[in-house]
Amino acid sequence: MFKSALAFMLMFLNFQPQMVMQADIADELAVKFRQGNSKEIAKSFATSIELIIIDQEDVYNKAQAEQILKDFFLKNPPNKTSIIHKLTNNPNYRLTILSLTSKTEKFRVTITMKKVSNSFLITELRIEQDS
Repeated sequence: MFKSALAFMLMFLNFQPQMVMQADIADELAVKFRQGNSKEIAKSFATSIELIIIDQEDVYNKAQAEQILKDFFLKNPPNKTSIIHKLTNNPNYRLTILSLTSKTEKFRVTITMKKVSNSFLITELRIEQDS
């Protein structure tokens, strides 16, 4: 009885940090977007990223995408973010949808992430005006 309980506890402890890490990705990104911290967000970018910001769409490298995101935040300093939806049931894919509010406008942010070498990297970032 003791051995099976110990084995169960060890199995639970082995899985829990991974589940916590995966659940926190959306929360961490929401904080970084609220702060308008393009540098920290860019740390999660894949080597190339599809970036769609309002009517500007293209595939960029990390440095270019970070600069475009920085410009967006300069024009639209965030006041508030909230998580609308997060998809976490696929072990190799994550989707997070945020509501981002600036002083004058409201945006919908869609973040698509794929697992690369045990961490999730942003492969697509879409920022659209929200009516």
